[in-house]
Amino acid sequence: MQNKTFSLLPILFAIAAGTLVAGPASFAAVHHAAKPAAHKKAAPAVNTPPPLAAQTAVAGSAPELPAKAWLLMDFDSGVVLASANPDEALPPASLTKMMTSYIVEQALRSGKLKQTDLVSVSQNAWCRGSSTESCMYLPLNSQATVIDILRGIIIQSGNDASKAIAEHMAGSEDGFAKLMNAEAQRLGMTHTHFVNPTGLPDPAHKSSARDLAILARAIIHDSVDYYPIYAEREFKYNGIKQGNRNALLYTDPSVDGLKTGHTDEAGYCLVTSSKRNEMRLITVILNTSSAQARADQTRTLLGWGFSAFEKVSPIQPNTVVTTAKVGFGKVDSVAAGLGAPWLLTVPRGQQVQTAVEIQAGLEAPVAKGAVIGKVVATSNGKPVGEAPLVAQADVERAGLLQRMWQHIAKLFGK
Repeated sequence: MQNKTFSLLPILFAIAAGTLVAGPASFAAVHHAAKPAAHKKAAPAVNTPPPLAAQTAVAGSAPELPAKAWLLMDFDSGVVLASANPDEALPPASLTKMMTSYIVEQALRSGKLKQTDLVSVSQNAWCRGSSTESCMYLPLNSQATVIDILRGIIIQSGNDASKAIAEHMAGSEDGFAKLMNAEAQRLGMTHTHFVNPTGLPDPAHKSSARDLAILARAIIHDSVDYYPIYAEREFKYNGIKQGNRNALLYTDPSVDGLKTGHTDEAGYCLVTSSKRNEMRLITVILNTSSAQARADQTRTLLGWGFSAFEKVSPIQPNTVVTTAKVGFGKVDSVAAGLGAPWLLTVPRGQQVQTAVEIQAGLEAPVAKGAVIGKVVATSNGKPVGEAPLVAQADVERAGLLQRMWQHIAKLFGK
C-alpha cells in the first residue's frame, strides 16, 4: 500500500513547480525565499503584474486578474465570455506542448501512428537531468512507445518526450514546427507562431490567450479517446514518478485538464477546462507571478463564469420550428426542426430571442435530415449562437406533368 505521506508529494509538486522548471529547483527557490541564509541576499521580490480588468465581457462584474492576458471561453459555442489582452502574442512556455500532443493524438486517430509504435531517443532529445527543465527522463538511445511518450508530454511536460516525437514524426524539431504552424493555421490561431515542440524560449515563438483557448477546445472536441490523460495526476516512467503540475486537478473535481507552463520570460501560465453539470468552460492565464497565482486566478475566473452564466435551450428538440416551402415536390412544403438538442451559454436570467432563416429556392428532392436553414439566437440584440434546421420528412420530386404545372403556376405568380 502506498505511504500516505508520499502520496501528498504530487500535490505539493503541482502547487510549487512551474512547467519548465523542474520540481527540486522550485522547492529550493521557495525555501530560500522564506528563510535566506545569513551570508546570502534574500531572493528578489516576485514581479506581480497589476490587476487587469476585462476588456470584453458578455456579463457584468467580470474579475480583474493580475496577469498579462487572460480569457474565459464557453466550450460548446467557442464564444469568449470575458477576456483581457486576448490577442496579444506572448511566449507560451510549455503550453506549446498542447499543440505537440494534439498532433500526436490526431495521428493516432488517423492511424498514422499506433500506440505501440516505438520512438527513439536521440542525443538532441535526451534530457541530461538538469533541474532547469522538465523531463520524462527517457534514457539516451532508448525507445519508448507512442502512448508513453504522449503521457510524458501531457503529464510530465517532458521536453525530451516532445523532441523525440517531433523527430519521429517529422525528422527534426524544425520539421515538426512546420506541422504545428500548419495546424495552428487550420484551427484559426491567427496570433501564433511555433518554433519548437517544447516551448523553450525563442523570440519568434509566440501565441495568444484566444489562440490557446481555440487549441484547448480542439483537443477536448477532437481527442475524445486521449483527453482523459490531461486529468491524470501522475505518471511513472523509468522508475521516476512525477506529478501533474496543474494544482487544480487535486482540489477541484470539475477540472479535467489541460496544461501548465513556465519560463522566466513567459511567467506562470495555465490553460484549464472545467465541466459542471452541462456547462464546460475553458480558461487561459498568461504571465502571472507564481504557480499559486495561476491556480488562484483560474479558480476566480471559473467561479465567476459558473455563477454568471447558465445553459438555456431556446427551442426544445422534436419541435417543428417552421414550415419551409419546397419547389417541384410531390408536396409543396416540409416541416423544419432542430437536428439535435441545442444549448446556449448566456448571462444568468437573460432572455433569448430566436429568428429563422430558410434556404432560398429550396427544391425537391429533399431528404429527411437535410439542412434547409438555420435558427439564430440573440440576447440584448447580440448574437449568442445558431443551430441548423433540418427537414423533418422526405420530399420526393414531382412527376413531369406536375412539375410543368408548377412551372406555369410560378410564371403567373400563383
